[in-house]
Amino acid sequence: MTAPEPKNAPAIRWGVLGAGGIAHKFTQAVNRHTASTVAAVASRTPGKAQAFADEEGVEFAFDSYEELVARDDVDAVYVATTHNDHHNPALLAIEAGKPVLVEKAFAQNAAQARQVIDAARAKGVYVQEAMWTRWLPHIVALRETIARGDIGDVVTIQADHGQPIAHVPRLQRPELAGGALLDLGIYPVSFAFDILGKPDAVTAVGQLTETGVDGQVSMVFDYKAAQASLTTTMWARTQVQAVISGTEGRIEVADMFYAPSTWRLVRKDGTSWEFDGRVDNGFQYEAAALARNVAEGRTESEELPLSETLEIMETLDEIRSQIGLVYPGE
Repeated sequence: MTAPEPKNAPAIRWGVLGAGGIAHKFTQAVNRHTASTVAAVASRTPGKAQAFADEEGVEFAFDSYEELVARDDVDAVYVATTHNDHHNPALLAIEAGKPVLVEKAFAQNAAQARQVIDAARAKGVYVQEAMWTRWLPHIVALRETIARGDIGDVVTIQADHGQPIAHVPRLQRPELAGGALLDLGIYPVSFAFDILGKPDAVTAVGQLTETGVDGQVSMVFDYKAAQASLTTTMWARTQVQAVISGTEGRIEVADMFYAPSTWRLVRKDGTSWEFDGRVDNGFQYEAAALARNVAEGRTESEELPLSETLEIMETLDEIRSQIGLVYPGE
Protein backbone atom coordinates (compact mmCIF):
# COMPACT_ATOMS: atom_id res chain seq x y z
CA MET A 1 0.00 0.00 0.00
CA THR A 2 1.30 3.45 -0.88
CA ALA A 3 0.61 6.70 0.92
CA PRO A 4 -1.60 8.96 -1.25
CA GLU A 5 0.29 11.70 -3.09
CA PRO A 6 -0.19 14.95 -1.09
CA LYS A 7 -0.32 17.12 -4.23
CA ASN A 8 -3.45 15.26 -5.33
CA ALA A 9 -5.45 16.29 -2.25
CA PRO A 10 -7.99 19.12 -2.64
CA ALA A 11 -6.56 22.62 -2.37
CA ILE A 12 -7.50 24.49 0.80
CA ARG A 13 -6.35 27.70 2.53
CA TRP A 14 -4.73 27.17 5.89
CA GLY A 15 -4.47 29.45 8.89
CA VAL A 16 -1.67 28.74 11.37
CA LEU A 17 -2.00 29.56 15.09
CA GLY A 18 1.46 29.91 16.61
CA ALA A 19 4.64 31.01 14.87
CA GLY A 20 7.39 28.74 16.24
CA GLY A 21 9.67 26.26 14.54
CA ILE A 22 7.04 23.58 13.94
CA ALA A 23 4.72 26.15 12.35
CA HIS A 24 7.50 27.02 9.90
CA LYS A 25 7.98 23.35 8.99
CA PHE A 26 4.23 22.87 8.45
CA THR A 27 3.95 26.00 6.33
CA GLN A 28 6.87 24.95 4.14
CA ALA A 29 5.37 21.47 3.70
CA VAL A 30 1.97 22.83 2.68
CA ASN A 31 3.30 25.51 0.33
CA ARG A 32 5.93 23.32 -1.36
CA HIS A 33 4.41 19.86 -1.38
CA THR A 34 0.61 20.22 -1.61
CA ALA A 35 -1.90 22.06 -3.78
CA SER A 36 -2.93 24.02 -0.67
CA THR A 37 -1.47 27.24 0.73
CA VAL A 38 -0.94 28.78 4.14
CA ALA A 39 -2.90 32.02 3.80
CA ALA A 40 -2.68 33.40 7.34
CA VAL A 41 -0.67 33.16 10.55
CA ALA A 42 -1.42 34.45 14.05
CA SER A 43 0.72 34.89 17.15
CA ARG A 44 -0.06 36.56 20.45
CA THR A 45 3.50 37.87 20.59
CA PRO A 46 3.34 41.30 18.89
CA GLY A 47 5.21 41.37 15.62
CA LYS A 48 5.99 37.65 15.55
CA ALA A 49 3.22 36.75 13.08
CA GLN A 50 4.29 39.49 10.67
CA ALA A 51 7.91 38.35 10.82
CA PHE A 52 6.73 34.77 10.14
CA ALA A 53 4.56 35.93 7.24
CA ASP A 54 7.43 37.91 5.72
CA GLU A 55 9.77 34.92 5.95
CA GLU A 56 7.36 32.32 4.59
CA GLY A 57 5.45 34.45 2.07
CA VAL A 58 2.14 34.23 3.97
CA GLU A 59 -0.42 36.86 2.93
CA PHE A 60 -2.07 37.71 6.25
CA ALA A 61 -0.62 38.12 9.76
CA PHE A 62 -2.59 38.70 12.95
CA ASP A 63 -1.77 39.38 16.60
CA SER A 64 -4.85 37.48 17.77
CA TYR A 65 -6.16 33.99 17.12
CA GLU A 66 -9.72 35.26 17.09
CA GLU A 67 -9.08 37.42 14.01
CA LEU A 68 -7.63 34.52 12.09
CA VAL A 69 -10.35 31.96 12.79
CA ALA A 70 -13.03 34.52 11.84
CA ARG A 71 -11.64 34.86 8.30
CA ASP A 72 -13.86 33.54 5.52
CA ASP A 73 -10.77 33.01 3.38
CA VAL A 74 -9.30 30.51 5.86
CA ASP A 75 -10.63 26.98 5.27
CA ALA A 76 -8.78 25.06 8.01
CA VAL A 77 -6.67 25.82 11.06
CA TYR A 78 -3.39 24.30 12.29
CA VAL A 79 -2.71 24.69 16.03
CA ALA A 80 1.04 24.95 16.69
CA THR A 81 1.09 26.51 20.16
CA THR A 82 2.73 25.10 23.32
CA HIS A 83 1.29 21.87 24.81
CA ASN A 84 -0.46 23.63 27.68
CA ASP A 85 -2.51 25.72 25.27
CA HIS A 86 -3.56 23.50 22.39
CA HIS A 87 -7.14 23.20 23.58
CA ASN A 88 -8.15 26.88 23.71
CA PRO A 89 -7.06 27.71 20.14
CA ALA A 90 -8.64 24.45 18.96
CA LEU A 91 -11.91 25.40 20.64
CA LEU A 92 -11.81 28.81 18.93
CA ALA A 93 -11.42 27.14 15.55
CA ILE A 94 -14.21 24.65 16.25
CA GLU A 95 -16.57 27.42 17.37
CA ALA A 96 -15.83 29.20 14.08
CA GLY A 97 -16.66 25.99 12.21
CA LYS A 98 -13.12 25.49 10.91
CA PRO A 99 -11.61 22.02 10.50
CA VAL A 100 -8.61 21.89 12.80
CA LEU A 101 -5.30 20.01 12.91
CA VAL A 102 -4.02 20.03 16.51
CA GLU A 103 -0.30 19.52 17.07
CA LYS A 104 0.81 16.58 19.20
CA ALA A 105 0.59 15.97 22.07
CA PHE A 106 -3.07 16.78 21.42
CA ALA A 107 -3.46 18.55 24.77
CA GLN A 108 -1.87 18.86 28.20
CA ASN A 109 -4.11 16.14 29.61
CA ALA A 110 -7.12 13.97 28.83
CA ALA A 111 -9.57 16.47 30.33
CA GLN A 112 -8.52 19.12 27.84
CA ALA A 113 -8.56 16.59 25.01
CA ARG A 114 -12.06 15.48 25.94
CA GLN A 115 -13.25 19.09 25.92
CA VAL A 116 -11.97 19.60 22.37
CA ILE A 117 -13.35 16.30 21.11
CA ASP A 118 -16.77 16.88 22.67
CA ALA A 119 -16.96 20.35 21.14
CA ALA A 120 -15.98 19.03 17.71
CA ARG A 121 -18.53 16.26 17.80
CA ALA A 122 -21.29 18.59 19.04
CA LYS A 123 -20.65 20.98 16.17
CA GLY A 124 -19.82 18.36 13.55
CA VAL A 125 -16.40 19.90 12.87
CA TYR A 126 -13.43 17.86 11.64
CA VAL A 127 -10.57 17.53 14.14
CA GLN A 128 -7.33 15.60 13.64
CA GLU A 129 -4.31 15.15 15.88
CA ALA A 130 -1.15 16.22 14.04
CA MET A 131 0.77 13.03 14.71
CA TRP A 132 2.42 13.28 11.30
CA THR A 133 4.02 9.82 11.57
CA ARG A 134 0.67 8.07 10.98
CA TRP A 135 0.48 9.27 7.36
CA LEU A 136 4.12 8.91 6.29
CA PRO A 137 4.92 6.48 3.45
CA HIS A 138 7.12 4.14 5.50
CA ILE A 139 4.50 3.82 8.25
CA VAL A 140 1.65 3.24 5.78
CA ALA A 141 3.72 0.45 4.21
CA LEU A 142 4.72 -0.91 7.62
CA ARG A 143 1.09 -1.23 8.76
CA GLU A 144 0.16 -3.00 5.54
CA THR A 145 3.10 -5.39 5.88
CA ILE A 146 2.11 -6.35 9.43
CA ALA A 147 -1.56 -6.72 8.44
CA ARG A 148 -0.51 -9.05 5.63
CA GLY A 149 1.10 -11.34 8.22
CA ASP A 150 4.67 -10.98 6.98
CA ILE A 151 6.11 -11.05 10.53
CA GLY A 152 3.38 -13.20 12.04
CA ASP A 153 1.81 -12.18 15.33
CA VAL A 154 3.43 -9.14 16.93
CA VAL A 155 5.09 -10.08 20.23
CA THR A 156 7.21 -7.07 21.21
CA ILE A 157 7.79 -3.46 20.24
CA GLN A 158 10.85 -1.46 21.25
CA ALA A 159 10.99 2.26 20.51
CA ASP A 160 12.99 5.16 21.92
CA HIS A 161 13.15 8.89 21.43
CA GLY A 162 15.89 10.87 23.09
CA GLN A 163 17.18 14.28 22.06
CA PRO A 164 19.56 16.57 24.01
CA ILE A 165 17.08 19.45 24.19
CA ALA A 166 16.86 20.14 27.93
CA HIS A 167 18.43 23.55 27.26
CA VAL A 168 15.31 24.73 25.39
CA PRO A 169 13.60 27.11 27.87
CA ARG A 170 9.99 26.01 27.26
CA LEU A 171 10.87 22.39 28.01
CA GLN A 172 11.96 23.32 31.54
CA ARG A 173 8.72 25.14 32.32
CA PRO A 174 5.93 23.14 34.01
CA GLU A 175 3.38 25.87 33.21
CA LEU A 176 4.02 25.18 29.51
CA ALA A 177 3.69 21.38 30.04
CA GLY A 178 7.40 20.98 29.35
CA GLY A 179 9.50 17.85 29.73
CA ALA A 180 10.38 14.88 27.57
CA LEU A 181 7.10 12.95 27.61
CA LEU A 182 4.74 15.29 25.73
CA ASP A 183 7.42 16.57 23.39
CA LEU A 184 9.39 13.40 22.56
CA GLY A 185 7.79 10.45 24.35
CA ILE A 186 4.52 10.97 22.52
CA TYR A 187 6.16 9.42 19.43
CA PRO A 188 7.00 5.96 20.83
CA VAL A 189 3.71 5.97 22.77
CA SER A 190 1.65 6.73 19.66
CA PHE A 191 3.72 4.22 17.66
CA ALA A 192 2.82 1.44 20.11
CA PHE A 193 -0.84 2.44 19.88
CA ASP A 194 -0.65 2.37 16.09
CA ILE A 195 0.61 -1.21 16.05
CA LEU A 196 -1.00 -2.79 19.14
CA GLY A 197 -3.74 -0.40 20.25
CA LYS A 198 -4.51 0.59 23.83
CA PRO A 199 -2.49 -1.38 26.40
CA ASP A 200 -4.18 -3.42 29.13
CA ALA A 201 -1.72 -2.07 31.70
CA VAL A 202 1.04 0.54 31.86
CA THR A 203 4.12 0.62 34.10
CA ALA A 204 6.34 3.71 34.12
CA VAL A 205 9.34 5.13 35.96
CA GLY A 206 10.80 8.56 35.45
CA GLN A 207 13.25 11.18 36.67
CA LEU A 208 12.25 14.81 37.15
CA THR A 209 14.33 17.93 36.61
CA GLU A 210 14.93 20.64 39.22
CA THR A 211 12.05 22.62 37.72
CA GLY A 212 9.66 19.70 38.15
CA VAL A 213 9.24 18.43 34.59
CA ASP A 214 10.27 14.97 33.39
CA GLY A 215 13.81 14.60 32.12
CA GLN A 216 13.36 10.98 31.09
CA VAL A 217 10.77 8.24 31.30
CA SER A 218 10.77 4.48 30.66
CA MET A 219 7.48 2.69 30.01
CA VAL A 220 6.23 -0.85 29.53
CA PHE A 221 2.87 -1.40 27.85
CA ASP A 222 1.33 -4.79 28.57
CA TYR A 223 -1.10 -6.50 26.19
CA LYS A 224 -2.76 -9.89 26.26
CA ALA A 225 -0.05 -11.48 24.09
CA ALA A 226 2.50 -8.71 23.54
CA GLN A 227 4.51 -5.98 25.22
CA ALA A 228 5.98 -2.63 24.22
CA SER A 229 9.13 -1.25 25.82
CA LEU A 230 9.38 2.51 25.29
CA THR A 231 11.82 5.18 26.48
CA THR A 232 12.23 8.93 26.14
CA THR A 233 14.80 11.43 27.41
CA MET A 234 15.69 15.07 26.78
CA TRP A 235 19.18 14.59 28.23
CA ALA A 236 20.82 12.55 25.44
CA ARG A 237 20.53 11.61 21.77
CA THR A 238 19.41 7.99 21.65
CA GLN A 239 19.14 5.73 18.61
CA VAL A 240 15.57 6.90 17.92
CA GLN A 241 14.77 3.57 16.33
CA ALA A 242 11.92 1.09 16.55
CA VAL A 243 11.79 -2.69 16.25
CA ILE A 244 8.60 -4.72 15.88
CA SER A 245 9.20 -8.42 16.49
CA GLY A 246 6.73 -11.12 15.57
CA THR A 247 6.48 -14.88 15.46
CA GLU A 248 7.70 -15.00 11.83
CA GLY A 249 10.18 -12.12 11.73
CA ARG A 250 10.85 -8.53 12.68
CA ILE A 251 10.77 -5.02 11.21
CA GLU A 252 13.66 -2.69 12.10
CA VAL A 253 12.79 0.97 11.53
CA ALA A 254 15.93 3.04 11.04
CA ASP A 255 17.12 6.23 12.71
CA MET A 256 14.42 8.84 13.41
CA PHE A 257 11.73 6.16 13.10
CA TYR A 258 8.91 8.68 13.49
CA ALA A 259 10.12 10.84 10.57
CA PRO A 260 10.42 9.87 6.88
CA SER A 261 12.71 6.86 7.10
CA THR A 262 13.54 3.34 5.93
CA TRP A 263 12.89 -0.08 7.44
CA ARG A 264 14.11 -3.61 6.98
CA LEU A 265 12.04 -6.77 7.36
CA VAL A 266 14.01 -9.81 8.53
CA ARG A 267 12.22 -13.17 8.34
CA LYS A 268 13.11 -15.92 10.77
CA ASP A 269 14.62 -17.92 7.90
CA GLY A 270 17.17 -15.11 7.44
CA THR A 271 15.73 -13.58 4.27
CA SER A 272 15.17 -9.84 4.31
CA TRP A 273 13.98 -6.87 2.28
CA GLU A 274 13.89 -3.11 2.74
CA PHE A 275 11.44 -0.27 2.24
CA ASP A 276 12.60 3.29 1.59
CA GLY A 277 10.05 5.90 2.64
CA ARG A 278 12.30 8.95 2.72
CA VAL A 279 10.69 12.16 1.47
CA ASP A 280 11.36 15.86 1.97
CA ASN A 281 9.75 17.41 5.07
CA GLY A 282 6.82 15.00 5.67
CA PHE A 283 4.20 17.27 7.23
CA GLN A 284 2.45 17.46 3.85
CA TYR A 285 0.93 14.01 4.40
CA GLU A 286 -1.05 14.95 7.52
CA ALA A 287 -2.15 18.22 5.90
CA ALA A 288 -3.32 16.40 2.77
CA ALA A 289 -5.17 13.83 4.90
CA LEU A 290 -7.25 16.60 6.48
CA ALA A 291 -8.01 18.16 3.10
CA ARG A 292 -9.13 14.82 1.65
CA ASN A 293 -11.21 13.81 4.65
CA VAL A 294 -12.99 17.16 4.89
CA ALA A 295 -13.77 17.07 1.17
CA GLU A 296 -15.23 13.59 1.64
CA GLY A 297 -17.46 14.75 4.51
CA ARG A 298 -15.66 13.01 7.37
CA THR A 299 -15.36 14.53 10.84
CA GLU A 300 -12.29 12.56 11.92
CA SER A 301 -9.45 10.47 10.54
CA GLU A 302 -9.53 6.71 10.06
CA GLU A 303 -5.76 6.47 10.66
CA LEU A 304 -6.01 8.26 14.01
CA PRO A 305 -9.62 8.50 15.22
CA LEU A 306 -10.47 10.86 18.06
CA SER A 307 -11.25 7.93 20.35
CA GLU A 308 -7.63 6.79 20.00
CA THR A 309 -6.28 10.31 20.51
CA LEU A 310 -8.21 10.40 23.79
CA GLU A 311 -6.91 6.98 24.84
CA ILE A 312 -3.36 8.15 24.17
CA MET A 313 -3.91 11.22 26.34
CA GLU A 314 -5.39 9.05 29.11
CA THR A 315 -2.31 6.82 28.91
CA LEU A 316 0.00 9.85 29.13
CA ASP A 317 -1.95 10.96 32.21
CA GLU A 318 -1.43 7.53 33.78
CA ILE A 319 2.30 7.65 33.03
CA ARG A 320 2.57 11.11 34.59
CA SER A 321 0.66 9.90 37.64
CA GLN A 322 3.11 7.03 38.12
CA ILE A 323 6.19 9.27 37.88
CA GLY A 324 4.72 12.07 39.98
CA LEU A 325 4.50 14.69 37.23
CA VAL A 326 1.76 17.27 37.79
CA TYR A 327 1.40 20.47 35.77
CA PRO A 328 0.23 23.75 37.38
CA GLY A 329 -3.54 23.99 37.64
CA GLU A 330 -4.19 20.26 37.53
